[in-house]
Amino acid sequence: MKVHVATCSAPTNIAVIKYWGKDDVALNTPLNSSVSVTLHQDQLRTTTSVAGGSELQSTRLWLNGQEQPINKRVAVVLREMQQWAIRVHGDAEARTTQHLHIVSTNSFPTAAGLASSAAGYACLVAALAEFYGISKADEEFPGQLSALARQGSGSASRSLDGGFVAWQKGEQPDGRDSIAVQVADELHWPELCAVVCVVNDAQKDTSSTTGMQTTKATSPLLAYRAEHLVPERMKTMERAILEKDFEAFGTLTMQDSNQFHATCLDTTPPIFYLNDVSRQIIRLVHRYNEQAGRVQAAYTFDAGPNAVLFVEEQHVQELVSLVHHCFPTSQEMTIKSTISIDRTPAVALLAKMEAKSDNGKAFKLPHIPDSVKMIYVSRVGGGTCVLPAAEALVDAVTGEPLPYRKENSTKVEVRGCPLFKPSCRLPEEPVLRYLAIAIAAAAVTSAVLLRK
Repeated sequence: MKVHVATCSAPTNIAVIKYWGKDDVALNTPLNSSVSVTLHQDQLRTTTSVAGGSELQSTRLWLNGQEQPINKRVAVVLREMQQWAIRVHGDAEARTTQHLHIVSTNSFPTAAGLASSAAGYACLVAALAEFYGISKADEEFPGQLSALARQGSGSASRSLDGGFVAWQKGEQPDGRDSIAVQVADELHWPELCAVVCVVNDAQKDTSSTTGMQTTKATSPLLAYRAEHLVPERMKTMERAILEKDFEAFGTLTMQDSNQFHATCLDTTPPIFYLNDVSRQIIRLVHRYNEQAGRVQAAYTFDAGPNAVLFVEEQHVQELVSLVHHCFPTSQEMTIKSTISIDRTPAVALLAKMEAKSDNGKAFKLPHIPDSVKMIYVSRVGGGTCVLPAAEALVDAVTGEPLPYRKENSTKVEVRGCPLFKPSCRLPEEPVLRYLAIAIAAAAVTSAVLLRK
């Protein structure tokens, strides 16, 4: 037996204007628009392989080495993509009668507030599109792929594209205009970095879906925010991104994170996604900015205790060393970064941090051992990618999952190319493929040398 296999990767994204609450549950459309930053796949990504063949007995799904049931949202994405493939290719050529084996892995904690569902469903849509031979040119309305990813997970619509992405709430009753649109690509603001502090890598107590439903039903603040505050914040954030104005970007990012968690506290019963370590990180960032005399770092928290700290590259070193100093580990902390990091804190910075502030009070740096489990340092990254056959997660003959290997990427790799741009695919012929990799590696090396 030989199966047809398609493999893609997708990034996670971090919202800086938050989405919380559904306008239409069936269509999975949001109460308000949102804006996010796509993180680089070198550190945070989902990889998914879809295999189909006439001899497969049933459609099955594996996540991180464990078989999972096909839930309603996955079933919707599968059905919609199969029907689309039939409309594009006809019944005979669409492969829609074949059962599928879907194998997916995350390189970061799942269901812990790091947008794993966004990367997961974006990757599923990308891999299915590749499997069924659907391209962006086949879209029946603008943003159809984004709308389909939205049906799996709302924030997944923002993970198809790289850079900075706005998910528009939309007005049409069928949800067709509730799609994600790129504000700026991943090359627009190369200095911007994200420092992801993993405080808790366990699955959160209250899922995002459950939390949204409860907040919408009980919080008057949520409705006011969606109607009166978010529209203007969307304009302000998009302007800050286009102008690369970190002061405006960082200030609004923190304000919107705070307001999102205020709606969670306004819920009955209240939802507590942040913990004591999260709150100490918030205090630390505000003190760091105070001693700098401007906004140099900005925190944001999704539905979980893990902090994402945005900072420009020139300040990454001192911010990471500061976090490492305040939240040390009994064993060496894992820091996954494509940027060289010296863990030794700057003595002068620590002295300034603990000096008296304008109100005459000294600031005591937190010291909470073993509370930050690991740190990812990421640049802004691109969208979904088609990967070569060598990176498939399934056996090309049987369609069965290959032995699970936890992804642990810590360096820049040539991993494929943006989805739906066939001209940039790596050639399958070995000699040409190695030549393409060599050229790409030389380009990366040149970029690094120029940056130095």
